[in-house]
Amino acid sequence: MSTPYVLLGLLAAGNRHGYELKRAHDNRLPRARPLAFGQVYATLGRLARDGLVAVTGQEREAGPDRTAYALTARGRQELDQWLVTVEPPAPYVASALFAKVVVALLAADVDTARSYLVAQVRAHTDRLRELTAVKTAPSATFDDVVAADYAIAHLDADLRWLRTTLERVADWHREVRS
Repeated sequence: MSTPYVLLGLLAAGNRHGYELKRAHDNRLPRARPLAFGQVYATLGRLARDGLVAVTGQEREAGPDRTAYALTARGRQELDQWLVTVEPPAPYVASALFAKVVVALLAADVDTARSYLVAQVRAHTDRLRELTAVKTAPSATFDDVVAADYAIAHLDADLRWLRTTLERVADWHREVRS
């Protein structure tokens, strides 16, 4: 993920300190890996160094000083440029799932590879059910629905690939083993 740009985007709504940015990140990207406070502050330090954010002051509310940051004009330009730049599709298959299936075919017999694929299909199907429950819950926010839809689409693609591979496992195993 592009943490610096996410923080710039969150600052586009107004000045915030690191704690507020972390909370906003974790709320707005509910299915993303939560940010660590150290990551937030290290990233803000680099953004300030590069002139993309500026310190607007410090406040203290029953705790340590909290430094507030604002998006600079240069930061806004960088953010706008990032938003209009199309993300290229990944050039390589970089997935633990893909690697594990290939290794299972290399290192295990056909039945073991099939067992792994069946177990993985089951795990993906269970996760699809969980995400469907999240997005259809009465308390679901728009952020929850968008994140769940994204995850569901990726899980669905994985499931299609797993099922196709399961149909081909004997042929693939013979080819890989020869």
